[in-house]
Amino acid sequence: MPTIFTHPAVPLALAVGLGRDAIPSRLLAAGVAASILPDADVVAFSLGVPYGSAFGHRGFTHSLAFAAAVGLAGALFHRALDATRVRAAAFLFVATASHGALDAFTTGGSGIAFLWPWSEARYFAPVQVIAVSPIGLRRFLSERGVDVIFSELAWVWSTCALAALLLRLAQRAAVAFRQPPVL
Repeated sequence: MPTIFTHPAVPLALAVGLGRDAIPSRLLAAGVAASILPDADVVAFSLGVPYGSAFGHRGFTHSLAFAAAVGLAGALFHRALDATRVRAAAFLFVATASHGALDAFTTGGSGIAFLWPWSEARYFAPVQVIAVSPIGLRRFLSERGVDVIFSELAWVWSTCALAALLLRLAQRAAVAFRQPPVL
């Protein structure tokens, strides 16, 4: 899995790309939290839940159904997030679903249960390029943890920065095309 520092890259990139009018601060904060939320399943380790279980790590909390539930919660609380129902639901769905998507590109683990509850099958992306983060602070604060950070900078943060830039340029181009020409 990418680190908890990197999962927020997707909602942050969307917020930068779309702008503050589209993604207000409260919605962005909820999106950052939603992007990290699926890793709450690490509690399963201390409860003795097997890793490969639907309720283990990278199980149901990494599914599209879970992301939809978080999006639905966002729709219910849209006023507190300073957003419309649709915008809150869509943004929180994407932020939550991005967690499993990023995990699917990592070099470790046993895949992601994207289709739970319809299937407990685990899936990886066609390529695994992001170095998997060690679980636990001691292992993270090692040479391997440094390698993970560099891998995340190269594969996730740089990609998200480029996406934010392209989205911002597209936003500006759309506004420019709506303006009458200056004579």
